[in-house]
Amino acid sequence: MRMPPFTLHNPNNLEEALQIAAKLTDSEEDFDWVAGGTDLLPNYKWHLNVKKHVISLARVSELNELSKTHIGAMVRLHDLATSDSTHPVLAKAADSVASVLIRHSGTVGGNICLDTRCYWFNQSEQWRESIDWCHKCDCGTDADCRVIQNQNTRCVATYQADLAPVLMCLGATIHLASAEGTRSMPLNDFFELDGMKRNVLKSGELVTHLSLPEGTIEWKGDYQKLRQRESWDFPEAGVAVLWRIDSNASLDLRVATTGLESIPKLHANEANAAVSEWNGEDSISNLAEAIRKSVKPVQNTWYAPSYRRKMVKVLTRRACVGLLEELS
Repeated sequence: MRMPPFTLHNPNNLEEALQIAAKLTDSEEDFDWVAGGTDLLPNYKWHLNVKKHVISLARVSELNELSKTHIGAMVRLHDLATSDSTHPVLAKAADSVASVLIRHSGTVGGNICLDTRCYWFNQSEQWRESIDWCHKCDCGTDADCRVIQNQNTRCVATYQADLAPVLMCLGATIHLASAEGTRSMPLNDFFELDGMKRNVLKSGELVTHLSLPEGTIEWKGDYQKLRQRESWDFPEAGVAVLWRIDSNASLDLRVATTGLESIPKLHANEANAAVSEWNGEDSISNLAEAIRKSVKPVQNTWYAPSYRRKMVKVLTRRACVGLLEELS
Protein backbone atom coordinates (compact mmCIF):
# COMPACT_ATOMS: atom_id res chain seq x y z
CA MET A 1 0.00 0.00 0.00
CA ARG A 2 1.36 3.39 -0.99
CA MET A 3 1.30 6.38 1.31
CA PRO A 4 -0.88 9.14 -0.19
CA PRO A 5 0.85 12.50 -0.74
CA PHE A 6 0.76 15.13 2.00
CA THR A 7 2.82 18.11 3.14
CA LEU A 8 4.84 17.39 6.29
CA HIS A 9 5.54 20.26 8.70
CA ASN A 10 8.36 19.93 11.27
CA PRO A 11 8.09 22.67 13.91
CA ASN A 12 10.98 23.01 16.38
CA ASN A 13 8.92 24.06 19.40
CA LEU A 14 5.37 24.20 20.68
CA GLU A 15 4.79 27.84 19.72
CA GLU A 16 5.82 27.17 16.13
CA ALA A 17 3.60 24.07 15.98
CA LEU A 18 0.57 26.02 17.17
CA GLN A 19 1.26 28.84 14.70
CA ILE A 20 1.37 26.38 11.80
CA ALA A 21 -1.87 24.82 12.99
CA ALA A 22 -3.52 28.24 13.29
CA LYS A 23 -2.51 29.22 9.76
CA LEU A 24 -3.84 25.97 8.31
CA THR A 25 -7.08 26.35 10.27
CA ASP A 26 -7.55 29.96 9.12
CA SER A 27 -7.05 28.90 5.50
CA GLU A 28 -9.49 26.00 6.00
CA GLU A 29 -6.80 23.43 5.24
CA ASP A 30 -7.27 20.03 6.88
CA PHE A 31 -4.35 18.61 8.85
CA ASP A 32 -3.39 15.93 11.35
CA TRP A 33 -0.93 15.95 14.23
CA VAL A 34 1.52 13.05 14.17
CA ALA A 35 3.38 11.94 17.30
CA GLY A 36 4.80 8.41 17.12
CA GLY A 37 2.79 7.64 13.99
CA THR A 38 2.10 4.03 14.96
CA ASP A 39 -1.63 4.42 14.31
CA LEU A 40 -1.90 7.42 11.98
CA LEU A 41 0.57 6.28 9.32
CA PRO A 42 -0.93 2.77 8.86
CA ASN A 43 -4.34 4.44 8.55
CA TYR A 44 -2.95 6.76 5.88
CA LYS A 45 -1.67 3.75 3.94
CA TRP A 46 -5.24 2.41 3.99
CA HIS A 47 -6.48 5.84 2.88
CA LEU A 48 -8.48 6.37 6.05
CA ASN A 49 -9.44 10.04 6.45
CA VAL A 50 -6.23 11.31 4.87
CA LYS A 51 -5.41 15.02 5.30
CA LYS A 52 -3.36 17.23 2.96
CA HIS A 53 -1.09 18.43 5.77
CA VAL A 54 0.56 16.63 8.70
CA ILE A 55 2.30 18.44 11.58
CA SER A 56 5.01 16.37 13.27
CA LEU A 57 5.65 16.87 17.00
CA ALA A 58 8.92 14.91 16.99
CA ARG A 59 11.08 18.04 17.55
CA VAL A 60 8.86 19.66 20.19
CA SER A 61 10.98 18.97 23.28
CA GLU A 62 8.53 20.71 25.66
CA LEU A 63 6.25 17.68 25.37
CA ASN A 64 8.81 15.14 26.63
CA GLU A 65 8.80 15.84 30.38
CA LEU A 66 8.06 12.90 32.66
CA SER A 67 7.77 12.99 36.46
CA LYS A 68 5.51 11.53 39.14
CA THR A 69 2.89 14.24 38.54
CA HIS A 70 3.59 15.32 34.93
CA ILE A 71 3.39 13.15 31.79
CA GLY A 72 4.22 14.90 28.52
CA ALA A 73 2.23 14.02 25.43
CA MET A 74 5.40 12.95 23.56
CA VAL A 75 6.66 10.62 26.28
CA ARG A 76 7.24 7.23 24.66
CA LEU A 77 5.21 4.32 25.98
CA HIS A 78 8.39 2.36 26.62
CA ASP A 79 9.76 5.18 28.78
CA LEU A 80 6.48 5.43 30.67
CA ALA A 81 6.47 1.67 31.29
CA THR A 82 10.07 1.56 32.56
CA SER A 83 10.41 4.84 34.47
CA ASP A 84 10.69 4.83 38.27
CA SER A 85 8.43 7.92 38.24
CA THR A 86 5.48 6.02 36.78
CA HIS A 87 2.72 4.63 39.00
CA PRO A 88 2.97 0.80 38.97
CA VAL A 89 -0.51 0.22 37.54
CA LEU A 90 0.04 2.82 34.81
CA ALA A 91 3.39 1.20 34.02
CA LYS A 92 1.65 -2.17 33.66
CA ALA A 93 -0.95 -0.71 31.30
CA ALA A 94 1.77 0.98 29.21
CA ASP A 95 3.76 -2.24 29.07
CA SER A 96 0.69 -4.10 27.76
CA VAL A 97 0.41 -1.90 24.67
CA ALA A 98 1.21 -3.68 21.41
CA SER A 99 4.82 -4.86 21.02
CA VAL A 100 8.13 -3.51 22.28
CA LEU A 101 8.88 -1.93 18.89
CA ILE A 102 5.55 -0.10 18.93
CA ARG A 103 6.12 1.07 22.49
CA HIS A 104 9.48 2.57 21.53
CA SER A 105 7.68 4.74 18.94
CA GLY A 106 4.17 5.20 20.33
CA THR A 107 3.48 8.11 22.67
CA VAL A 108 1.22 8.89 25.61
CA GLY A 109 -0.66 11.60 23.71
CA GLY A 110 -1.12 9.32 20.73
CA ASN A 111 -2.51 6.57 22.93
CA ILE A 112 -4.94 8.90 24.68
CA CYS A 113 -6.12 10.35 21.34
CA LEU A 114 -6.16 6.98 19.56
CA ASP A 115 -8.66 6.86 16.72
CA THR A 116 -11.62 4.60 17.38
CA ARG A 117 -11.60 1.26 15.62
CA CYS A 118 -14.12 -0.93 13.81
CA TYR A 119 -13.63 -3.83 11.43
CA TRP A 120 -15.84 -2.10 8.86
CA PHE A 121 -13.55 0.93 9.05
CA ASN A 122 -10.00 -0.37 9.54
CA GLN A 123 -9.76 -1.90 6.08
CA SER A 124 -8.23 -0.95 2.76
CA GLU A 125 -9.92 1.57 0.47
CA GLN A 126 -10.67 -1.18 -2.06
CA TRP A 127 -12.33 -3.32 0.63
CA ARG A 128 -14.48 -0.41 1.90
CA GLU A 129 -15.54 0.45 -1.63
CA SER A 130 -16.71 -3.13 -2.14
CA ILE A 131 -19.24 -2.74 0.70
CA ASP A 132 -20.39 0.71 -0.44
CA TRP A 133 -18.16 2.51 2.07
CA CYS A 134 -18.39 3.21 5.79
CA HIS A 135 -20.10 6.09 7.58
CA LYS A 136 -17.04 6.93 9.72
CA CYS A 137 -14.53 7.21 6.91
CA ASP A 138 -16.54 7.97 3.81
CA CYS A 139 -19.44 10.02 5.19
CA GLY A 140 -19.41 12.25 2.11
CA THR A 141 -21.04 9.34 0.25
CA ASP A 142 -23.92 9.21 2.76
CA ALA A 143 -22.87 5.67 3.60
CA ASP A 144 -24.83 3.82 6.24
CA CYS A 145 -23.30 2.47 9.45
CA ARG A 146 -22.44 -1.21 8.93
CA VAL A 147 -22.68 -2.07 12.62
CA ILE A 148 -26.11 -0.57 13.34
CA GLN A 149 -27.81 -0.31 10.00
CA ASN A 150 -30.29 2.34 8.91
CA GLN A 151 -28.69 5.03 11.03
CA ASN A 152 -25.85 7.35 10.13
CA THR A 153 -26.18 9.95 12.86
CA ARG A 154 -23.56 8.57 15.28
CA CYS A 155 -20.55 6.33 14.81
CA VAL A 156 -20.18 3.40 17.23
CA ALA A 157 -16.53 2.59 16.47
CA THR A 158 -14.72 1.38 19.60
CA TYR A 159 -12.06 3.18 21.64
CA GLN A 160 -9.26 0.64 22.15
CA ALA A 161 -6.43 2.29 24.07
CA ASP A 162 -4.96 1.12 27.37
CA LEU A 163 -3.76 4.17 29.31
CA ALA A 164 -6.98 6.13 29.73
CA PRO A 165 -8.80 3.91 32.27
CA VAL A 166 -5.83 3.85 34.65
CA LEU A 167 -5.26 7.60 34.31
CA MET A 168 -8.96 8.25 34.93
CA CYS A 169 -8.82 6.18 38.13
CA LEU A 170 -5.74 8.14 39.24
CA GLY A 171 -7.64 11.40 38.81
CA ALA A 172 -5.57 12.70 35.89
CA THR A 173 -6.11 16.14 34.39
CA ILE A 174 -5.48 16.61 30.67
CA HIS A 175 -4.00 19.87 29.37
CA LEU A 176 -4.67 21.26 25.88
CA ALA A 177 -3.13 24.12 23.94
CA SER A 178 -3.86 26.09 20.78
CA ALA A 179 -2.89 29.47 19.35
CA GLU A 180 -5.84 30.90 21.28
CA GLY A 181 -4.58 29.71 24.66
CA THR A 182 -4.68 26.73 26.99
CA ARG A 183 -7.36 24.85 28.87
CA SER A 184 -7.52 21.87 31.23
CA MET A 185 -10.14 19.37 32.36
CA PRO A 186 -10.46 16.02 34.13
CA LEU A 187 -9.53 13.27 31.70
CA ASN A 188 -13.01 11.80 32.12
CA ASP A 189 -14.44 14.95 30.48
CA PHE A 190 -12.09 14.81 27.49
CA PHE A 191 -13.90 12.04 25.60
CA GLU A 192 -17.15 12.31 23.63
CA LEU A 193 -19.47 9.40 22.91
CA ASP A 194 -19.11 9.46 19.14
CA GLY A 195 -16.68 7.28 17.23
CA MET A 196 -16.04 10.04 14.69
CA LYS A 197 -15.56 13.08 16.96
CA ARG A 198 -13.97 11.05 19.80
CA ASN A 199 -12.94 13.93 22.06
CA VAL A 200 -13.31 17.66 22.71
CA LEU A 201 -10.21 18.76 20.78
CA LYS A 202 -10.89 21.77 18.57
CA SER A 203 -9.24 22.45 15.22
CA GLY A 204 -5.66 23.58 15.83
CA GLU A 205 -5.61 22.24 19.39
CA LEU A 206 -3.38 19.50 20.79
CA VAL A 207 -2.68 17.65 24.03
CA THR A 208 0.45 18.98 25.77
CA HIS A 209 0.53 16.81 28.91
CA LEU A 210 -1.37 15.10 31.69
CA SER A 211 -0.97 15.90 35.35
CA LEU A 212 -1.60 13.67 38.36
CA PRO A 213 -2.48 14.86 41.86
CA GLU A 214 0.06 14.54 44.66
CA GLY A 215 -0.23 11.31 46.60
CA THR A 216 -1.14 9.03 43.70
CA ILE A 217 1.40 6.51 45.01
CA GLU A 218 -1.08 5.83 47.85
CA TRP A 219 -3.38 4.19 45.31
CA LYS A 220 -2.90 0.50 44.66
CA GLY A 221 -4.60 -1.59 42.00
CA ASP A 222 -4.38 -3.57 38.82
CA TYR A 223 -5.11 -3.43 35.10
CA GLN A 224 -6.50 -6.50 33.34
CA LYS A 225 -6.81 -6.83 29.58
CA LEU A 226 -8.52 -9.14 27.11
CA ARG A 227 -6.81 -9.49 23.72
CA GLN A 228 -6.25 -12.08 21.04
CA ARG A 229 -2.49 -12.40 21.55
CA GLU A 230 -0.07 -11.50 24.32
CA SER A 231 1.46 -8.74 22.21
CA TRP A 232 0.48 -6.38 19.45
CA ASP A 233 -3.32 -6.55 19.75
CA PHE A 234 -5.63 -3.77 20.88
CA PRO A 235 -7.74 -4.51 24.00
CA GLU A 236 -11.05 -6.22 23.34
CA ALA A 237 -11.79 -5.26 26.93
CA GLY A 238 -9.72 -3.61 29.62
CA VAL A 239 -10.51 -3.04 33.31
CA ALA A 240 -8.58 -0.81 35.71
CA VAL A 241 -9.35 -1.07 39.43
CA LEU A 242 -7.57 1.20 41.92
CA TRP A 243 -8.13 1.57 45.65
CA ARG A 244 -6.84 3.48 48.64
CA ILE A 245 -7.29 2.54 52.31
CA ASP A 246 -6.64 5.29 54.86
CA SER A 247 -5.50 5.00 58.47
CA ASN A 248 -9.11 4.58 59.61
CA ALA A 249 -9.54 1.57 57.26
CA SER A 250 -11.85 3.66 55.05
CA LEU A 251 -11.89 2.38 51.47
CA ASP A 252 -11.85 4.55 48.35
CA LEU A 253 -12.43 2.57 45.14
CA ARG A 254 -12.34 3.49 41.44
CA VAL A 255 -13.06 1.36 38.37
CA ALA A 256 -12.76 2.24 34.67
CA THR A 257 -13.04 0.24 31.44
CA THR A 258 -11.82 0.49 27.85
CA GLY A 259 -12.27 -1.36 24.56
CA LEU A 260 -16.02 -1.68 25.02
CA GLU A 261 -17.62 1.53 23.74
CA SER A 262 -16.66 4.66 21.80
CA ILE A 263 -15.09 6.12 24.94
CA PRO A 264 -13.33 4.76 28.04
CA LYS A 265 -15.71 4.78 30.97
CA LEU A 266 -15.30 5.62 34.66
CA HIS A 267 -17.75 3.56 36.72
CA ALA A 268 -18.13 5.84 39.75
CA ASN A 269 -21.66 4.77 40.72
CA GLU A 270 -20.83 1.07 40.65
CA ALA A 271 -17.64 1.57 42.69
CA ASN A 272 -19.39 3.77 45.27
CA ALA A 273 -22.18 1.20 45.66
CA ALA A 274 -19.64 -1.54 46.32
CA VAL A 275 -17.90 0.53 49.01
CA SER A 276 -21.14 1.60 50.72
CA GLU A 277 -22.27 -2.01 51.12
CA TRP A 278 -18.86 -3.61 51.50
CA ASN A 279 -18.97 -7.31 52.32
CA GLY A 280 -15.73 -8.74 51.05
CA GLU A 281 -15.98 -11.23 48.19
CA ASP A 282 -19.73 -10.69 47.83
CA SER A 283 -19.15 -6.99 47.16
CA ILE A 284 -16.53 -7.82 44.52
CA SER A 285 -18.96 -10.21 42.84
CA ASN A 286 -21.69 -7.57 42.87
CA LEU A 287 -19.27 -4.96 41.53
CA ALA A 288 -18.16 -7.24 38.71
CA GLU A 289 -21.75 -7.95 37.75
CA ALA A 290 -22.64 -4.26 37.87
CA ILE A 291 -19.74 -3.41 35.54
CA ARG A 292 -20.85 -6.18 33.15
CA LYS A 293 -24.33 -4.71 32.99
CA SER A 294 -23.02 -1.17 32.53
CA VAL A 295 -20.89 -1.69 29.41
CA LYS A 296 -22.45 -1.79 25.94
CA PRO A 297 -20.09 -3.30 23.35
CA VAL A 298 -21.26 -3.75 19.76
CA GLN A 299 -20.34 -6.23 17.04
CA ASN A 300 -17.39 -4.41 15.50
CA THR A 301 -14.27 -6.07 16.95
CA TRP A 302 -12.86 -9.58 16.91
CA TYR A 303 -14.80 -11.03 19.86
CA ALA A 304 -18.59 -11.09 20.16
CA PRO A 305 -20.22 -8.48 22.43
CA SER A 306 -21.64 -11.19 24.72
CA TYR A 307 -18.19 -12.67 25.29
CA ARG A 308 -16.59 -9.28 25.92
CA ARG A 309 -19.25 -8.44 28.52
CA LYS A 310 -18.75 -11.84 30.16
CA MET A 311 -14.99 -11.26 30.29
CA VAL A 312 -15.44 -7.79 31.80
CA LYS A 313 -16.87 -9.52 34.85
CA VAL A 314 -13.93 -11.92 34.97
CA LEU A 315 -11.37 -9.14 34.50
CA THR A 316 -12.94 -7.04 37.26
CA ARG A 317 -12.71 -9.92 39.72
CA ARG A 318 -9.09 -10.56 38.73
CA ALA A 319 -8.19 -6.89 39.18
CA CYS A 320 -9.69 -6.93 42.70
CA VAL A 321 -7.62 -9.86 43.98
CA GLY A 322 -5.08 -7.55 45.62
CA LEU A 323 -7.86 -5.57 47.31
CA LEU A 324 -9.32 -8.68 48.93
CA GLU A 325 -5.86 -9.73 50.09
CA GLU A 326 -5.21 -6.32 51.62
CA LEU A 327 -8.53 -6.28 53.47
CA SER A 328 -8.37 -9.87 54.68
